[in-house]
Amino acid sequence: MKRKMDFVFGMLFAAATIVFIVLFLTNNTFFNWAFERHHNILSWYIRPLFIIPIVIFAFKKSFTGIFASIFALFTSMFWFPAPSASNPQVLEFLAFEMDYLKGPWTAPKIVMSLAVPLFFFMLLMAAWKRNWKLLLGVIIGAAVLKFIWSIAFSGEAGMSILKPALLGLILCVGVLSYFLRKIKRS
Repeated sequence: MKRKMDFVFGMLFAAATIVFIVLFLTNNTFFNWAFERHHNILSWYIRPLFIIPIVIFAFKKSFTGIFASIFALFTSMFWFPAPSASNPQVLEFLAFEMDYLKGPWTAPKIVMSLAVPLFFFMLLMAAWKRNWKLLLGVIIGAAVLKFIWSIAFSGEAGMSILKPALLGLILCVGVLSYFLRKIKRS
């Protein structure tokens, strides 16, 4: 794809992601519908895996690939049907997340929420510049901070993200290490 078209399609996916986030946070019907499906923990397991294509597309400097992958990451929370039954810890953690997202947006909450775009910026810059040590640090650091945040703010219910976060981290590091070795051999 030509660079100009790649950029245009990438910006369309970036805009679609912003529209999705605004709709998600402002439309209660859509918010509740999406969160019912987010109770299906399959979405918890696949979400971290989108880091892999984001990094690979940043490495290849493809705006379309990067922003299509970010769009897929955000929307994957509702790809699976709502489960018929959920683990009580999962329900408690998601209740916390829902309250957090729908609660008042105070200055500390805004600062904490800026960690998400900061993570994407650091991830993309590390991959774009092919700084593998920084990239690994960003991925590992984000997983650790997400886990700490989950437990610090939701207590024992935060433990429900441990398995998906660890598996996602292991797979991301493993696949990206393989990708790096393959690139170095070329």
